[in-house]
Amino acid sequence: MSYKPLSNNLTIKKSNINGLGLFATQYINAFTDLGISHIPNDEFENGYIRTPLGGFVNHNNYPNCELKVDDKGYFKLVTMFPIQTNEELTLRYKLYKV
Repeated sequence: MSYKPLSNNLTIKKSNINGLGLFATQYINAFTDLGISHIPNDEFENGYIRTPLGGFVNHNNYPNCELKVDDKGYFKLVTMFPIQTNEELTLRYKLYKV
């Protein structure tokens, strides 16, 4: 089994928000769990290890995704609304200073 930093329905490309962003390569249903974005770890800046999901999702005051904590304490990126092909996924940052 090999590690895949992003699922097949996501890619990283230039963002109109800031730098690079996380984008849908195909339609994604609302309430889809996209995977782990942050792993709590006090040895890292801000107390989290960011995966590519957490590292490339940009902030928006009106996001289309949110973080949900799983039973292991990992933060998962979950869509709040349907995401269209080529739409940027966004998150309202709560773990960091914006």
